Amino acid sequence: MTFDTPAGRGGPLKRLFGRRRGAPSRARRRLGSAVRMVAALTLAGGVYTVFAPGAFAEDTRQLSAAAQEGKALFDNSCISCHGRDGRGVEGRGPNLIGVGAASVEFQVGTGRMPMARQEAQAEEKPPQFDDAQVQQLAQYVQELGGGPVVPEGELVKDPEADPEAMAHGGELFRINCTSCHSFGGAGGALSSGKYAPSLNDATPRQIYAAMLSGPQNMPVFGDNQLTPDEKRDLITYINLQLQEDKDPGGLFNLGRYGPITEGVAIFLVGIVILTFSALWIAGKS
Repeated sequence: MTFDTPAGRGGPLKRLFGRRRGAPSRARRRLGSAVRMVAALTLAGGVYTVFAPGAFAEDTRQLSAAAQEGKALFDNSCISCHGRDGRGVEGRGPNLIGVGAASVEFQVGTGRMPMARQEAQAEEKPPQFDDAQVQQLAQYVQELGGGPVVPEGELVKDPEADPEAMAHGGELFRINCTSCHSFGGAGGALSSGKYAPSLNDATPRQIYAAMLSGPQNMPVFGDNQLTPDEKRDLITYINLQLQEDKDPGGLFNLGRYGPITEGVAIFLVGIVILTFSALWIAGKS
C-alpha cells in the first residue's frame, strides 16, 4: 500500500470512505430560499387570518333593513346607468362609490335623478320616490361605498337663541354663494348651458347635502372650508331671510334680482306717466 506517495496519497482512503460532499449549487440555494420565503409568507398569512378576522368582514357584511329596501329600489331604477355594484356604466352614469348618502338625498330628493336624458345639467323635477324611499336609497349607497352624510337634528338655528347666526350666515352667503345664486338666491346662468338653480324652494337638508356633495358646477364645501356650525348659519340665513322674507329690499316682488329690476320698472312707469301727462297738457292747450 502506497499511502505516502503523492500520486497515491489518499487514493484508497478516498475510495474507502467516499468523496467529500461538495458545496450546494447556485440553483439549489435559490430554490431553498424560495421555499423558505413561501413558507414564511404562508405562516404570516395564517397568523393574520387568525388574529385579524375583521379584515374580511367588509366583503361579507350584511346590509341593514333600510339598505336592503334601498337595494331593491336601486336594482329596479338605477342599475342600468350605475351598474350592479354601483361603480357606474361608461357613457351612462358615474361611479357611486364614495359619494355618500348626501349626494343621493340631493339628486334623488330633488327629482334630478333618474335623468330623463343626457344633457348639460340634470333638471329639477317632481321626485319619483317619496322621502322614505329616498332615505332607503341613500342608506344603501352609504353602506355600499361610504361618503358624506347629512347630520341629523335641526339645521336651522333659532335667531333668539343665537342672534349672530343670521348675520354670520348672510356674510358667508355673500362670500361663497352670490356669484352663482345671486344676492337674492334666485340663481343664474353659468357656462356651457349650465345654471345655478334657485334656492327659493330648497329645503335645509337639500342645501346641506348640496354643500357636502357639490352637484353639477357647485364646489364641495367640506368641513375644512365651512364647519358644520357655519353651514347651519348659512342655511339659517337662506331659510329665514331669503325664503320667508320674500321682499327684503322693496315693496313689490320684482324677481329679487337686485336694484336693476326696480329701476327698470320705475323708469317704464315714469315714462308712461310723463307721456300721458304731455298728451293731456297738449290737448288742453
